[in-house]
Amino acid sequence: MKKSSTSKASRRATSKTDWPRIKKMRDADIDTSDIPEVTADQAAAGLVRVAGKAVPRGKQRLTMYLDRPIVEFFKARAGARGYQTLINEALKQAIEREILEDTLRRVIREERAVYQTAAGKK
Repeated sequence: MKKSSTSKASRRATSKTDWPRIKKMRDADIDTSDIPEVTADQAAAGLVRVAGKAVPRGKQRLTMYLDRPIVEFFKARAGARGYQTLINEALKQAIEREILEDTLRRVIREERAVYQTAAGKK
């Protein structure tokens, strides 16, 4: 006896699409005359989704390899936020610290030069 399926796909109506014919079609065989072209404004307003979730603008997808202890460290501390979000925040903080450190060093050098010049004139 054949087991009945309870999946959503099996409960839907059977497709009436002629899939073998569709698979054989070339792009040139498709009539797109009733489909308007996508404008640059429409494309700019569009959302990029990954696994159904909208990707915030300004983000770039990439693949990188990290040492296992680094990934385990962030996974252990991430909680509900997700470890990749935590890695992103850690990298942002590292950049901000470096910029701040460079700024502080520059200010100290400039101030020190002013005091050395003032002290030398007396």
